[in-house]
Amino acid sequence: MKLPTPRWLATSVRNKLLAMALLPLLVVFPLLVLAIAVWSSVTYDRLLITKVRSDLAVARGYFDQTLAEVGSGTRGVARSQRLLQAMTTGGNLAARLAADRQELGLDFLLLVQHDDPRANLPASVVPLLPPAAQTPARSAQIVRLSRDEIAALAPQLLPRLNIPLVATRNAAPDARHVEDRALVLLALQPVLDAAGQPLALLVGGLLLNQNLDFIDHINRIVYPEGALPFGSEGTATLFLDDVRITTNVRLFQDQRAIGTRVSQTVRERVLTQGQTWLDRAFVVNDWYVSAYEPLLDAAGQRVGMLYVGFLESPFRWVRHAMLAVMGLIFLGVMAVSALFSVRWARSIFRPVEQMNRTMQRVEDGEAAARVGQLPARDELGALAGHLDQLLDVIDDKTTALRRWGEELDHKVAERTRELEASNASLQLAQQQLVKSEKLAAIGQLTASIAHEINNPIAVMQGNLDLIRDTLGAHAQPVKAELKLLDEQVERMRLIVTQLLQYARPTEYAGYVETLDLNQTVHDSLVLVAHLLAQTRIEVVRDLQATQRVGFNRPELQQVIINLLINAIQAMPQGGTLRLVTQDWTDEHGERGALLQVQDSGPGLAPGVAERLFRPFFTTKNDGNGLGLWISLGLVERYGGGMAAANRADGQSGAVFSVRLLTEPQAPEAVNTRDGRPGG
Repeated sequence: MKLPTPRWLATSVRNKLLAMALLPLLVVFPLLVLAIAVWSSVTYDRLLITKVRSDLAVARGYFDQTLAEVGSGTRGVARSQRLLQAMTTGGNLAARLAADRQELGLDFLLLVQHDDPRANLPASVVPLLPPAAQTPARSAQIVRLSRDEIAALAPQLLPRLNIPLVATRNAAPDARHVEDRALVLLALQPVLDAAGQPLALLVGGLLLNQNLDFIDHINRIVYPEGALPFGSEGTATLFLDDVRITTNVRLFQDQRAIGTRVSQTVRERVLTQGQTWLDRAFVVNDWYVSAYEPLLDAAGQRVGMLYVGFLESPFRWVRHAMLAVMGLIFLGVMAVSALFSVRWARSIFRPVEQMNRTMQRVEDGEAAARVGQLPARDELGALAGHLDQLLDVIDDKTTALRRWGEELDHKVAERTRELEASNASLQLAQQQLVKSEKLAAIGQLTASIAHEINNPIAVMQGNLDLIRDTLGAHAQPVKAELKLLDEQVERMRLIVTQLLQYARPTEYAGYVETLDLNQTVHDSLVLVAHLLAQTRIEVVRDLQATQRVGFNRPELQQVIINLLINAIQAMPQGGTLRLVTQDWTDEHGERGALLQVQDSGPGLAPGVAERLFRPFFTTKNDGNGLGLWISLGLVERYGGGMAAANRADGQSGAVFSVRLLTEPQAPEAVNTRDGRPGG
């Protein structure tokens, strides 16, 4: 007896216990790691942005300081007694200005000595003049000058203006190939005499184009050596519009990226919208944590940008390393916690698994399987003991039930065999009775019909002979009609004979011979050769049978010829007639040969195969429906069988199968015509 124990019981309990034990580790810990990773990433990014914002403030402070120094230095020279003395006494003014320019670190320092200084200054510089010539300017201004304007102020600086534009990734389209404009820190200071009247205008300026000392000094102030950890590098750049005119960013190992351009996104944000960029940016050939700030001229127009930034990759790798270390720490904690949790859960589900295995063994037929003593002395141990007691009781009850079941099965088997034997005998007797009744009824009917028809047939045949004898030569004009009457009379006699042959099989049964089925098929083909000659039918023979069959030769030929004629009539336009023979053996050890007659005609219509062997059923306009009926009776007389169906090889046509026995059943009686056994 099998116990209704679910196989998934112990597995389910184990999975639930493991899930309960590991749920905090597998869900809470990963969520905590994810939250910390997100928080640390956001915080780290904010720290980097804060860092680069402070770097930009330092760079802007130094830039503003330089701007103020240009203005104050120029103002100091304009108000110095040395310059006034050189101007009034006719001293070497050019040497004096050159010495002051070099002392101030300016790129040019010149005097405009004219009653109207506007006429001698470039158009871009005129707006910088103070409202009154005697009013000193407070500071220098950022000015964007053209090549011609620089040529008018300081032609010696022209070589620093020709900056070839370098194709830069993500930069805005630009048809220019050279940047020849100048970005200048310019100061205008009036030179006054002792009475406070203006004598001239002192113009001092610092050209930022390719001013490597200036940008390197900014970079050293913002990013002194050791200021950036993890091997990161700081950079600084000055832009004229979106073109790098001085930078320490490297295009190659020894070549600065002067002439490269900023990306279109940064240009839009800083130069077009006037905002400060504090974010990651792709600078020339790598990602930097970047800060861009617009540079405004005296009119408030955005003429360039100040940039500082540092390589992001070292910080990114450090962040990834920190996350990896954090993940490893959490994994270690999870592994240790999982180990203790699983060991705790195992102490619960192992007894359940042991009980489940025991129940499974009992279910598989091992009735003596038991859980046994468990180390646990808790409720699970008590449950295991109760289970063993229950299995003992079930084993006793199962043994008793099995014994009673075997006895009952034995009695049922005996009664079943008796009923089967009785039922088989009853069915056989019933079949024989039905067949006998049918044969008796048909025999009486056919005998009566034969008697009633044979008398008119004899009269008709006698009168035909009398007419032929009486007329003699005068019967020649109606010879064809007389012959037709003879054929129809003979046909009626044949129909009556066929009826009697089926109704009285013992009177017409021939003696049994051991026949070669293949040879009998050859002989039957000879008998229908005249019919085949009138058609375009190709005969294909596949005769593989080696078993001889027990049958009466004329009767077997009658069956085969009937099937051949039916196949020929089914192919009036021609076709292929295929004859197949082969051996067969069934599960009861009976042996024999199988004949199949296959045609390529239209085949059997639906429902025809079930009625084909019934008497008087025909699909021909001139048929009588007795040929297949009689053929079936002849085959069944010797224990064989016939069947009809459409071809199963995908081609049109019908196939008639005749199954014959090597050792046929004997006919019911002895042939009374020759005294020999009927088969």
